Amino acid sequence: MSPTAYPLTWPHNIPRSKPAAKSNFRTGLSAAIKNVRGSLQLFAQDSGKKVDAIVISSNVTLGEDKPQDPGVAVWFTGDGMSVCIAVDRYPKVEDNVQAIHHIIDGRRTELRHGGLHIVRATFTGFQALPAPSTKRSWRQVFGFGPNEPISASYLKERYRAKSKYTHPDSPNGSKEDFEELTRARDEALREIGQ
Repeated sequence: MSPTAYPLTWPHNIPRSKPAAKSNFRTGLSAAIKNVRGSLQLFAQDSGKKVDAIVISSNVTLGEDKPQDPGVAVWFTGDGMSVCIAVDRYPKVEDNVQAIHHIIDGRRTELRHGGLHIVRATFTGFQALPAPSTKRSWRQVFGFGPNEPISASYLKERYRAKSKYTHPDSPNGSKEDFEELTRARDEALREIGQ
C-alpha cells in the first residue's frame, strides 16, 4: 500500500472508531501538522535514527477543511520500519493530528526512560503492514456492472482512457495500478472472446 496525502490512506490493520465528543486541544490544523513534523524531527535526533518518507494522510483538501471523515494517518519510515500512526478518535481533523503529535512525543518519553529497544517494541505495533491481497475482478477495475454487456472495442477504449491515469509516469499513477489495469484488460478480452 502506498500512502497518499489525499484521500486518506487508512492502514488495514487498525480498526476505525467512532469519534468521541470533542477534545481539549486548542490547536489549529497548520500548528498541529507543524507539531507532528517537529516531534518526528526531535524523535530522529533523540534516537539517532533517520525518519523519512513522511506522509500525513487525510481527507482535507483546499476546498474542504472539515471533511466527513476526520481520520488522519501519519506514515513514515524510521529505524528500518515502515510505520503508521492513525487516529480518528476526534470529530476534528486538527485534533486527530494533534493526538498523533502526542503519541510520537510519548515515544520520545519511552526513548529517554526506557531506551530504543522499548520504542522498537512499541513501533512494532504501529508497523504499516502490507494490505491483504484482494484481487478485483476486471469488471470492478473498469467500473462495469455485473451484467453490463461489453464489446472488445469499448473495453479497449476504456483501457486507453484509464491507462493515462494509472501509468507509472502519470502524477497519480503507479506500477501496481497499471499492472492491475492491464491484467484486467487481458482477462476481459479472454472472457468476451477476443
